[in-house]
Amino acid sequence: MLLVLLVLAGCSSSQRIETQDPEPIEADNLSMERALILASAKQALGTPYQWGGNSLESGVDCSGLVQLSYASAGIQVPRTSNQQYQALDHREQARPGDLLFFGAGDRATHVGIYLGDRRMIHAPGSGREVTVSSLNIRYWRQHYLGAAGPAP
Repeated sequence: MLLVLLVLAGCSSSQRIETQDPEPIEADNLSMERALILASAKQALGTPYQWGGNSLESGVDCSGLVQLSYASAGIQVPRTSNQQYQALDHREQARPGDLLFFGAGDRATHVGIYLGDRRMIHAPGSGREVTVSSLNIRYWRQHYLGAAGPAP
Protein backbone atom coordinates (compact mmCIF):
# COMPACT_ATOMS: atom_id res chain seq x y z
CA MET A 1 0.00 0.00 0.00
CA LEU A 2 2.82 2.41 0.86
CA LEU A 3 4.43 1.73 -2.50
CA VAL A 4 1.17 2.59 -4.31
CA LEU A 5 0.90 5.88 -2.40
CA LEU A 6 4.49 6.81 -3.24
CA VAL A 7 3.92 6.10 -6.93
CA LEU A 8 0.73 8.16 -6.97
CA ALA A 9 2.44 11.02 -5.15
CA GLY A 10 5.16 11.06 -7.80
CA CYS A 11 2.58 11.27 -10.59
CA SER A 12 1.07 14.44 -9.17
CA SER A 13 4.30 16.39 -8.89
CA SER A 14 3.38 20.01 -8.65
CA GLN A 15 5.71 22.44 -6.96
CA ARG A 16 5.00 25.74 -5.33
CA ILE A 17 6.42 28.77 -7.07
CA GLU A 18 8.14 30.66 -4.27
CA THR A 19 7.80 34.44 -4.39
CA GLN A 20 8.88 37.42 -2.31
CA ASP A 21 6.96 40.67 -2.75
CA PRO A 22 7.78 44.04 -1.20
CA GLU A 23 4.85 45.64 0.58
CA PRO A 24 3.30 47.39 -1.22
CA ILE A 25 4.45 46.50 -4.72
CA GLU A 26 5.21 49.98 -6.05
CA ALA A 27 8.07 51.57 -7.96
CA ASP A 28 9.27 53.17 -4.68
CA ASN A 29 9.92 49.69 -3.25
CA LEU A 30 11.79 48.34 -6.29
CA SER A 31 15.20 49.03 -7.79
CA MET A 32 15.19 51.33 -10.80
CA GLU A 33 15.95 48.34 -13.05
CA ARG A 34 13.04 46.30 -11.73
CA ALA A 35 10.64 49.26 -12.02
CA LEU A 36 11.73 49.82 -15.66
CA ILE A 37 11.37 46.11 -16.49
CA LEU A 38 7.83 46.00 -15.11
CA ALA A 39 6.80 49.29 -16.75
CA SER A 40 8.03 48.05 -20.13
CA ALA A 41 6.29 44.68 -19.74
CA LYS A 42 3.02 46.40 -18.79
CA GLN A 43 3.26 48.56 -21.93
CA ALA A 44 3.30 45.35 -23.96
CA LEU A 45 -0.05 44.12 -22.60
CA GLY A 46 -2.34 43.38 -25.54
CA THR A 47 0.53 43.04 -28.04
CA PRO A 48 -0.11 40.10 -30.38
CA TYR A 49 1.99 36.96 -30.07
CA GLN A 50 4.45 36.53 -32.93
CA TRP A 51 6.84 33.57 -32.90
CA GLY A 52 10.37 34.99 -32.99
CA GLY A 53 8.98 38.51 -32.56
CA ASN A 54 10.61 41.15 -30.40
CA SER A 55 8.85 44.42 -31.19
CA LEU A 56 5.60 45.94 -30.00
CA GLU A 57 4.73 46.90 -33.57
CA SER A 58 4.97 43.44 -35.14
CA GLY A 59 4.43 41.28 -32.04
CA VAL A 60 6.48 39.36 -29.49
CA ASP A 61 7.01 35.85 -28.29
CA CYS A 62 7.73 35.08 -24.63
CA SER A 63 11.48 35.56 -24.81
CA GLY A 64 11.15 38.58 -27.10
CA LEU A 65 8.98 40.24 -24.44
CA VAL A 66 11.74 39.54 -21.90
CA GLN A 67 14.41 40.98 -24.21
CA LEU A 68 12.40 44.18 -24.75
CA SER A 69 11.55 44.62 -21.08
CA TYR A 70 15.07 43.95 -19.85
CA ALA A 71 16.61 46.17 -22.55
CA SER A 72 14.51 49.07 -21.23
CA ALA A 73 16.51 48.68 -17.99
CA GLY A 74 19.82 48.40 -19.87
CA ILE A 75 20.09 44.65 -19.29
CA GLN A 76 20.97 42.41 -22.23
CA VAL A 77 19.69 38.83 -22.14
CA PRO A 78 19.98 35.96 -24.66
CA ARG A 79 17.24 35.50 -27.28
CA THR A 80 15.42 32.27 -26.40
CA SER A 81 13.78 31.22 -23.15
CA ASN A 82 16.13 28.25 -22.80
CA GLN A 83 19.21 30.40 -23.44
CA GLN A 84 17.93 32.88 -20.84
CA TYR A 85 17.33 30.05 -18.36
CA GLN A 86 20.82 28.64 -18.88
CA ALA A 87 22.63 32.01 -18.76
CA LEU A 88 21.02 33.84 -15.83
CA ASP A 89 21.64 33.38 -12.12
CA HIS A 90 18.86 31.42 -10.48
CA ARG A 91 17.21 32.27 -7.19
CA GLU A 92 14.97 30.51 -4.70
CA GLN A 93 12.26 33.18 -4.56
CA ALA A 94 10.99 35.30 -7.43
CA ARG A 95 10.76 39.04 -6.87
CA PRO A 96 8.92 41.49 -9.13
CA GLY A 97 10.93 41.84 -12.35
CA ASP A 98 12.45 38.37 -12.12
CA LEU A 99 11.95 35.79 -14.85
CA LEU A 100 9.93 32.62 -14.29
CA PHE A 101 10.89 29.65 -16.44
CA PHE A 102 8.69 26.72 -17.45
CA GLY A 103 9.41 23.54 -19.35
CA ALA A 104 10.54 19.98 -18.72
CA GLY A 105 13.76 18.52 -17.35
CA ASP A 106 16.33 21.27 -17.57
CA ARG A 107 15.00 22.81 -20.80
CA ALA A 108 12.93 25.98 -20.63
CA THR A 109 10.25 26.34 -23.29
CA HIS A 110 8.44 29.37 -21.83
CA VAL A 111 9.31 32.43 -19.77
CA GLY A 112 7.27 35.09 -18.01
CA ILE A 113 8.10 38.19 -15.98
CA TYR A 114 7.03 38.07 -12.34
CA LEU A 115 4.72 41.00 -11.66
CA GLY A 116 4.05 40.43 -7.96
CA ASP A 117 0.97 39.14 -6.13
CA ARG A 118 1.61 35.68 -7.66
CA ARG A 119 1.03 36.97 -11.21
CA MET A 120 3.22 37.11 -14.32
CA ILE A 121 3.17 38.96 -17.61
CA HIS A 122 3.89 36.73 -20.59
CA ALA A 123 3.22 36.11 -24.27
CA PRO A 124 1.24 32.85 -24.09
CA GLY A 125 1.29 31.63 -27.67
CA SER A 126 -0.05 31.74 -31.19
CA GLY A 127 -3.37 33.53 -31.63
CA ARG A 128 -3.11 35.22 -28.22
CA GLU A 129 -1.79 38.47 -26.78
CA VAL A 130 0.60 39.49 -24.01
CA THR A 131 -1.40 39.04 -20.83
CA VAL A 132 -1.26 38.62 -17.06
CA SER A 133 -1.70 35.11 -15.62
CA SER A 134 -1.95 33.73 -12.10
CA LEU A 135 0.83 31.48 -10.85
CA ASN A 136 -1.76 29.49 -8.91
CA ILE A 137 -2.81 27.67 -12.07
CA ARG A 138 -1.80 24.01 -11.84
CA TYR A 139 -0.22 24.01 -15.32
CA TRP A 140 2.36 26.58 -14.25
CA ARG A 141 3.19 24.73 -11.04
CA GLN A 142 3.62 21.45 -12.90
CA HIS A 143 6.01 22.93 -15.47
CA TYR A 144 7.92 25.37 -13.27
CA LEU A 145 11.71 25.15 -13.58
CA GLY A 146 12.87 28.15 -11.56
CA ALA A 147 13.38 31.89 -11.30
CA ALA A 148 16.25 34.18 -12.34
CA GLY A 149 16.72 37.88 -12.71
CA PRO A 150 18.72 41.06 -12.35
CA ALA A 151 20.86 41.91 -9.36
CA PRO A 152 18.85 42.94 -6.31
